[in-house]
Amino acid sequence: MAANLKSLAKDTAIYGMSSIIGRFLNYLLVPLYTAKLSAASGGYGIITNMYSYTALLLVILTYGMETTFFRYANKQDEDPKTVYSTTLISVGFTSILFVGLVLAFISPISNCMGYAAHPEYIGIMAGCVALDAFQAIPFAYLRYKKRPIKFAALKLLFIFMNITLNIIYFVVLPALYKTHPDIIGHIYNPNTGVGYAFSLNLVCTASITFFFIPELKGFHYRFDKALMRRMLSYSWPILILGIAGILNQTADKILFPFIYTAADAHKQLGIYGAASKIAMIMAMITQAFRYAYEPFVFGKSRDKDSKDTYAKAMKYFVIFTLLAFLVVMAYMDILKFIIARDYWDGLQVVPIVMAAEIMMGIYFNLSFWYKLIDKTIWGAYFSGVGCFVLIAINFIFVPHFGYIACAWGGFAGYGTAMLLSYFIGQKKFPINYPLKGILGYIALAGILFALGSLVPISSAAIRIAFRTVLLAIFVAAILHFEHFSFLHRKKVA
Repeated sequence: MAANLKSLAKDTAIYGMSSIIGRFLNYLLVPLYTAKLSAASGGYGIITNMYSYTALLLVILTYGMETTFFRYANKQDEDPKTVYSTTLISVGFTSILFVGLVLAFISPISNCMGYAAHPEYIGIMAGCVALDAFQAIPFAYLRYKKRPIKFAALKLLFIFMNITLNIIYFVVLPALYKTHPDIIGHIYNPNTGVGYAFSLNLVCTASITFFFIPELKGFHYRFDKALMRRMLSYSWPILILGIAGILNQTADKILFPFIYTAADAHKQLGIYGAASKIAMIMAMITQAFRYAYEPFVFGKSRDKDSKDTYAKAMKYFVIFTLLAFLVVMAYMDILKFIIARDYWDGLQVVPIVMAAEIMMGIYFNLSFWYKLIDKTIWGAYFSGVGCFVLIAINFIFVPHFGYIACAWGGFAGYGTAMLLSYFIGQKKFPINYPLKGILGYIALAGILFALGSLVPISSAAIRIAFRTVLLAIFVAAILHFEHFSFLHRKKVA
């Protein structure tokens, strides 16, 4: 079991490095956009809104095929190459069909979404999400073949390209345009504005596709209809689960312009979206863990000690995410400079969004019981109920309280799904999670966060020092209790 956990930790470190470094580098776009697109302009609100739509569409266009690919590629009576080929053809076809339909009906779609003046935003992002959906399968194949280095390299390459081009088009070219408009005007139009964020994304996404040529050749393409029927029967509940899950992350940002009817809706959404970016360190951790944990779980499912491994992995996941939460809150006086000053009003949502992300990560860990017994419909139920809670809170409270209600809606939605999955999972596929230890760490983190937030300290330097001491207390508690636990297990053994 120790070897298995070591392997999981190694893969998590590689995937995590690409995810954390990538998200960190992507953070460079946040100060860039918030500096160049003022809160009052609503430009960052448009970016937040559009990327929320694409996140939802990406889930729909992959329709659970990443997880389904892992499940069927690891089945003894299935040929992994046939599974891969069938999945590629299916997702590729639906992605092309999607782009065709969007371009055919782009005017009514743009009008419905509130972008009648800029239908090009819709067309460009449709191309981006279609390419992302197709690339998800080769990326999943890299994970299946345990090739985290190429996986990480391609993820980082996309980010480096995207950041470089954004700096050129939002910083360098605007400065040169002021002095050389005749020359720079051939490659830069100041009226395009926020549209460049979407166009550059499409260029970078399309470029990454060429690096998958080795994964797209060297085998016989075959579409197995019978296999696809079996895979779809497994994946459709995952699709429902995924839609509900992504709506828990994006529904507030999609619905906000429609619910919050004030004239500055995009301004307020931009403030909320920018502040939420600071909380996304938790999303980095859960994503990194997921990349390594998903193939690990399915490969480990036949081992006798699998449940003990899952229980320990849950405990360490909670410890690590709580530590990340306290780090972010301890150094908020520094991290807030990631966004421009006119977005700082939104910093109040950061601890709420981070807490919601922790619950989402726990929910993801809990979700494997129904995947392993091929009862993925349960995930659809849980996420559906959580999504309903989130949307209900948004409709009821956003008109009165604005974006703070969005943050609490996500918190309530994830919490509901997490609790449902745990209590029903313990009946269907019981795992002896170390609840006493987990709840103890949660309580300690809550107390330390409260002290750091409520103790009035006017000096930023002293406030950071005080919170650093609180953070050190949590680290000391981890070292003490986990060392004691290790010695106890060693003595028993």
